[in-house]
Amino acid sequence: MAPAQTNPILPGSTLGILGGGQLGAMFAAAARRMGYRVEAISDVADCPAAIHCDRLHVGDYTDAAFLSRAATGLDVVTFEFENIPIVAGRALAAVVPVRPCPEVLFTTQDRGREKAFLVREGFACAPHRVVRSLDGLRAAVAALGLPAVLKTAAFGYDGKGQIRLTAEDEIDAAWATLGAHPTGPQELVLEGWIDFDCEISVVAARGLDGVIAPFAPSRNTHARHILDVASVPAALPDPVLQEATATAERILTALGVVGVACVEFFVTKNGRVLVNEIAPRTHNSGHLTIEACDTSQFEQQVRAVCGLPLGSTRQRSPAAMANLLGDCWPPSGRAAGREPDWAAALGVPGVTLHLYGKNEPRPGRKMGHLTAVADTVEEAIEKVTRARGLAGRG
Repeated sequence: MAPAQTNPILPGSTLGILGGGQLGAMFAAAARRMGYRVEAISDVADCPAAIHCDRLHVGDYTDAAFLSRAATGLDVVTFEFENIPIVAGRALAAVVPVRPCPEVLFTTQDRGREKAFLVREGFACAPHRVVRSLDGLRAAVAALGLPAVLKTAAFGYDGKGQIRLTAEDEIDAAWATLGAHPTGPQELVLEGWIDFDCEISVVAARGLDGVIAPFAPSRNTHARHILDVASVPAALPDPVLQEATATAERILTALGVVGVACVEFFVTKNGRVLVNEIAPRTHNSGHLTIEACDTSQFEQQVRAVCGLPLGSTRQRSPAAMANLLGDCWPPSGRAAGREPDWAAALGVPGVTLHLYGKNEPRPGRKMGHLTAVADTVEEAIEKVTRARGLAGRG
């Protein structure tokens, strides 16, 4: 492991970001505004982070020699995407401090390991079983009942790698789709169905000194398993919000996170708060912090991984964020020189546009987002959804 870095990493230093997506791009923009240089490490050259970074290293995430070369001259590395081979984080950590540490990534990038962590540490989550065979899936269904959700243990996000089971005659097909693999059975997790009232998330930062600064919980609505609209305040009773925030803080402490992480929760109809997933990075639901809070989640990530004091998470106004997926583009899209009507969207007062620099709009692909600030959260949600409809998606 690289020697522990205890002194603050000050502006003028060079920060590394593992992954080249939009979260890396927004981290880089925040870091450069604060006077840092930023270098991204990606397996593709055409990535959003390339637009905002001083340098882009392109190579194989499993190539230790490439990673070692990329780490030369970096003062600290963080990551923006958890579906990265753990060997990449460990190879970098041998050369330069990596925050959060690679073992946080190891725990949270696999649903089986993540659920085991939650159970071991006493955090309430959905009933579940790890599944490694068709017979194991049948036994898990018998134990948990139906409906239930079958998920791949690794490499699943935005609804990818999961199937809802409602009847026993769906079991074989679900295993064939998710579990069967040319190189051998793939590990799955079956989760009992939660009849939840809503979903919320807490984005929080934890500094090198262990101090934690949570943002206010966000209320999240989804469409096709992809976050659609996030809004704050979450319009839930204070005890629910306080329990979610306290749980998120305990999780970050138990994992030893240095950086930013997001904990997603189900809120049941009787007010129980159950952990759904942990993302050891900045999060889609936290994008509204850019316009709405004293410190954005991305500046907070810079502060945390550099050992600087964390910023204020005070929210200056109610806000809502709406994702812009490739579906917003006309069917012929950019091939015919056609874009959504951004002028119409930006005609809605209080609305801000963020585009990620991705060249190919595809259905379900996150191309950008809109944020609206307003006097009330209901007004913010109405504004941001109206602006998106004017742009091209009703």
